Amino acid sequence: MVFIRDTQLALAATVDLVNTLPETSSDSLDTLLSVADLEDYLVSHPYTGSVAHDEDELAAVRAIRPRLHELWRLDRTGAVPRINDMLRDGQALPQLVIHDGYDWHIHATGPEAPLATRIMVEAAMAFVDVIRSDEYDRIRVCAADDCLGVYVDYSKNGSKRYCDTGNCGNRMNVNAYRRRKGRGSV
Repeated sequence: MVFIRDTQLALAATVDLVNTLPETSSDSLDTLLSVADLEDYLVSHPYTGSVAHDEDELAAVRAIRPRLHELWRLDRTGAVPRINDMLRDGQALPQLVIHDGYDWHIHATGPEAPLATRIMVEAAMAFVDVIRSDEYDRIRVCAADDCLGVYVDYSKNGSKRYCDTGNCGNRMNVNAYRRRKGRGSV
C-alpha cells in the first residue's frame, strides 16, 4: 500500500500532532504546551503560508487535535461525515500547486488561512485518499497494553501492530519473551 507523497506527509504530520495529546501517551503528558513545542513540530512538518508563532495560533492548533484524533476511533463509514465537516469548516477549495521542490500536489486552502485550518484541511484531504483507496483499516491505535498512540500501517501485508512513539513493539516482545520464559516455554 503506497499513498502519494503529499498524502503520506499529511498523514505523518497528523499522526505526530495527535500523538502530542496526553491520552495517546503512556505517561499522560501533553507534549504541545508551548509555542516552542509548536515550532519543533513545524520543523518536522513544515506548512506553506503564514505562521503567526504566537499563543493564539498554538491554542488553535491544540484545539484541532481531538477532532483529528477522533478519526482513529471511527470506522471508514463513520469517518466520512467528520472529514466532510473538516473540509467544509476549512472552506476547502482544492487546487494544484508546485513549490519548494515538491512536484504538483493539492492544496485545499490558501496560504493566508490560519495554520490550524491548513493543518486540519490537509489532514482531511489525506484521509480522503485513505478512504477512496479503501485502506482505512490501516489507521490504527497501538496494540501495546500501555499505549494509545496512533499510527498508519504502511507495511506491505498490513501486519504492523505497534506505534513508533515509545518502542512499543520492542517492549511488548520483551514482555512476551519474559512470560514465555517464566512458563518455561522458551
